[in-house]
Parts: sequence; structure tokens; C-alpha cells
Amino acid sequence: MREIVRTNNPVLVSAIDALLNGADIPHVVLDQHMSVLEGSLGILPRRILVDDERHEEARRVLEDAGLAHELRPLPPGQSADTTDDAVLGGRLRLRQQRRGHRIGHDAILLAAATGARSGDHLVDLGSGVGAAGLALAIRVPATTLTLVEIDPALAALAAENIARNGLKARARVVELDVAALSDAFATARLGPGSADRVMMNPPFNDPAQQNASPDPQRRMAHAAPRSALTDWIKAASWLLHSAGTMTMIWRADGLADVLASITPAFGGIAILPVHGRADLPAIRVIVRATKGSRAPLSLLPALMLNDANGRPTAEADSVLRDAAPLSLAEMQC
Repeated sequence: MREIVRTNNPVLVSAIDALLNGADIPHVVLDQHMSVLEGSLGILPRRILVDDERHEEARRVLEDAGLAHELRPLPPGQSADTTDDAVLGGRLRLRQQRRGHRIGHDAILLAAATGARSGDHLVDLGSGVGAAGLALAIRVPATTLTLVEIDPALAALAAENIARNGLKARARVVELDVAALSDAFATARLGPGSADRVMMNPPFNDPAQQNASPDPQRRMAHAAPRSALTDWIKAASWLLHSAGTMTMIWRADGLADVLASITPAFGGIAILPVHGRADLPAIRVIVRATKGSRAPLSLLPALMLNDANGRPTAEADSVLRDAAPLSLAEMQC
């Protein structure tokens, strides 16, 4: 656990305790019983500690509540513009920007839905800081990974995350536009048929129909014209060898667009709906397709992220915290 606040103000301790409880962030208050020894004078400070995995989230909760001045200083060498986050139960540590586009469930679900075998070359298109690709590389040893990212700042963080997770021997990052010409891919040592698996989380909000974020990085990650989906799928098809597989995550209400875009080059389509709760419509679909396959489409049993009380289901928890694969990944291994 990591210390987040140190104070001898009991009212502040109670307020922070309430904020962290409200965000469902595990924490402990140390030295809270010392008042008996010090005569209830509040001389000795109380220390509030949170789980390493939730440390940055806890800092953001307190910052949003106007308590940034109460936070303990960041460790030496850690920038105030980035955060150091643990995902998959601490199996993967990622440096990411504090503001703008940040890692969410989508990246981890995409990794969990992508099957791979030892010896495979994996390509993560639009990788950001590398969450999905690195999560898959950690789950499946003896694979090689290329992260493709257009944003220089995110590409630099991805390279740092490769190194800090001990994957420099089998992972690299390429600063490249997914819609670039084939010559640019070839120059980056991504020739036609060079990949066994392509995974991607393309920007799926159409700025002509949905309000785009004012933050430029979030806008780039989440919003693009409908025609951009075709560019991403063409890139995946070009990279994959015969019978290679593509896995992508998309808005559930945009499934028709996905199917229309992938059917010319791909078959053997499998669809995994993702629901926030069982009584609500699907919010995401994860789609796997095989290049050149003529196998029929299959619709898999849905993944429920939360139960009726809003708590993570056992399946979702095993994926998001324990790095368990989803059924979609098992089908292609």
C-alpha cells in the first residue's frame, strides 16, 4: 500500500475516508488509535494508505474534491503530468498521461479477447500507451509485439512501458498513422502478411453525430469519421497473413458498420456482446474475424461487467484483475 495523505486533522481524515469509500477504493488509516497515548491532542499525524493499484485513482478523487494540497509528494522522478498505474492486479504497470485519454476497460477486454500462441507476431493498431498489446504479451509468453501509435507523446510512453515491464526483447513501438500508405508500414518493418494477430480499438465516435471531446488527445482516441473504420480494417487485412485473425472492440450500436466493413476480406466472424448489467442493452461488441475464412458467423454468450448491485461479476473480475482470457480468445487458440 502507498501513503496518500498525512494529517493530524481528524475532520479531514473523516472527509477523505468518506470520499474513498464513495469511490470504493480500499484504504486504511494508520495511527488512528494513538490519540489515547497522546492525550487526544492530535499531535501525531494520521497516515492514509491506499492499494498500489488504486493509488492514482485515489489521488484524482481527492484532487477533484479540492484536496490536492493535502496529497503526499510524488516519488522522485515521477512527473506530475503522468501517472504510474497498476492494472491486471499489478501484473502490468503503465505510465500514462494524467489528463486526456486514459486506459479503460476496453483495452483490457480487447487483450482478454485476443487469442495468441507462442511464436505469434502481434500488432496492436492505435495502441496508445500500450495497455492492450502489453497485457496480451504478458498473458502469452514467447510472442513478439509491435505497437503502432500516431501520437508521439503516447508512443514515447508506450516505449517506456515496454521497458519497465521487461518486454524490450520482444516488443517495440512504431510511430505511424494507421491510414498511412503501405510503403510507410514496410519502412517500419511491417510488411504484408507479417502479423499473425492484429488487435485494435479504433476511434468509434463519429464527430458528425456525437459531441467530440474538447481535449485533443481524447478526441483523437475516440472520434473519427465513419470512413476511418474502413482504413483500419484494410490495414489489419494487409498486415495479416492468410488465415490470420483480427480482434477489435467497438460500440454495440455500430455493429452493422463493423460487419459491412470486414466481410469483403474476413469471415469466421465471432461476436461477443458486452453489457454493463444484464438488464441493460450491450454497450460494446468485441469482434473476431479470420482473414479469408468462409466459416459462418457466431454470436457468443454475453459478458456482464456488473451484477444487479453494480458490483463486478466474477467473470469480469477475473478478466480485469486476474488477466483471465475471454471465451473469444479460447476459440482461436
